[in-house]
Amino acid sequence: MEFSFQLYSARNFLPWDGVLKRIAELGYTQVEGFGGVFEDARSFRALMDKNGLSMPTAHISVDQLENDLDGVERIADTLGIQSIFCPYLDADDRPVDHAGWVRFADRLSAVNERVKATGRRFGWHNHDFEFVPMADGTIPQQTILDAAPDIDWEADIAWIIRGGGNPMDWIERHGNRITAVHVKDIAPEGACVDEDGWADVGHGTVDWPALIAALKSKSRTSYFVMEHDNPSDFDRFASRSIMALTNLQEA
Repeated sequence: MEFSFQLYSARNFLPWDGVLKRIAELGYTQVEGFGGVFEDARSFRALMDKNGLSMPTAHISVDQLENDLDGVERIADTLGIQSIFCPYLDADDRPVDHAGWVRFADRLSAVNERVKATGRRFGWHNHDFEFVPMADGTIPQQTILDAAPDIDWEADIAWIIRGGGNPMDWIERHGNRITAVHVKDIAPEGACVDEDGWADVGHGTVDWPALIAALKSKSRTSYFVMEHDNPSDFDRFASRSIMALTNLQEA
């Protein structure tokens, strides 16, 4: 396993040259991009190259993909991005019923066709809200997978749990759709309050040994992306997390 690092986790610990240097020192070989690093893609690519890092995956909004695919393609070409994942929908933009989620999935399918034409892969990245049942009992994440059958899924395991889902069940049923995973952890109740209840990987409540085994055997996961949504100490999170997964891999 090669380990990737979601750069959103380090957004409060700039400058980027120091962040990338430290990530590489710790043994990460890949990073996952988000909007904050795309403004000067050429300069960011130079920083990556300097530190021996690649960016095979990135988070780009559905609106940007629909309205400026040429610009997205230029960014992807510069940074070497191979798989693009839509990362989020603001609360005001989220469908309120099953039919609305079907229409949203249709938008994702249309984007997928255009992204595929550039030689790249495309998928959806979940949070918790996709696992909250609609009034008719349907689950938005299931609707997305059913109504957009050709897109990939970057499964954020901790958000599945926070949304009330069972990640093992989703891996069992839809592992063939999962091509990337966000590896993050949930603190015990009442702990890490200043970090929104997230924990360093291997230091929380998520059963990562069982999940890694399931993902290796039942999914198409190529990218294991470490993430913490609000770490108080970037270096602590990055170092403890890769150590935990490295030890797990070697066990």
